[in-house]
Amino acid sequence: MIKPTTSSKDKRERLRALLSSDGTIMIPGAFNALSAKIIERAGFPVAYVSGGATAVGVFGLPDLGLYTADEMVREAGYIASATNLPVICDADTGFGSILNVRRTVQAFEAAEIAGIHIEDQEFPKRCGHLAGKSVVPVDEMTAKVKAAVDARQDENFLLIARCDALSVEGFDSLIDRCKAYVDAGADMIFPEALGSLDEYRKVTSALGSTPVLANMTEFGKTPYFTVKEFGEVGIKAVLFPLTIFRTAMKAAEKAADELFNSGTQKGFVDDMQTRKELYELVDYDGYKELMGEE
Repeated sequence: MIKPTTSSKDKRERLRALLSSDGTIMIPGAFNALSAKIIERAGFPVAYVSGGATAVGVFGLPDLGLYTADEMVREAGYIASATNLPVICDADTGFGSILNVRRTVQAFEAAEIAGIHIEDQEFPKRCGHLAGKSVVPVDEMTAKVKAAVDARQDENFLLIARCDALSVEGFDSLIDRCKAYVDAGADMIFPEALGSLDEYRKVTSALGSTPVLANMTEFGKTPYFTVKEFGEVGIKAVLFPLTIFRTAMKAAEKAADELFNSGTQKGFVDDMQTRKELYELVDYDGYKELMGEE
């Protein structure tokens, strides 16, 4: 029989408990509901929904803030409803002013998301590891954080403040901004595109008990540090936002080329998820049982 997914309340409480426990949490990105199920089955405790993966994977658009809040909430909701894992979602710049931030928080809460991060970039935002970024004044971002705190209905809904100031204003400014965001009520800090473990250590030391999130994306400014190395400098959680997405897309490119050139899929059937494996993942037999079939 199909088991109901865990309630959003329980997911948020579990996420808070994880952040209060020992160790560093690995959080891979899910780009659709089925990939979230794969992440859960693999044993990860939390899943993530990347704005970049949503932009390119769902809409075929670059990560330049081209999707709306409603579109992001809808896609994240599909993912959250498919898994028992707490899901953290990218909320870009909050999708507008402090009034928009309030609605954004309420919409993600209603979609049963466990937490979101809001960044201090100016709109239109850029991928955090690319050039050309600009950041809003500190007061504008702290106002957004305060609005987000005030808007949430569940105190366990996690509010993460992302800071993109390193490449724009320098490391000292990044530290000052992160402290200001904590003072404004952020539950967790996400310093983007840092280049060394020493920089991460300085951030965690400056923020004391406030948990810090690192982004271990591929082909970016952050070297490929291990989760163990991140943990040794005080990082509480590490995102792998596009790792599974990029791997899947590379396999799709290879399959499309081979199919086009050979006219048959026989040469790479062994690389595919089987029908049996797929049906097990989506609990096909459980749904048959609900319909009274054997």
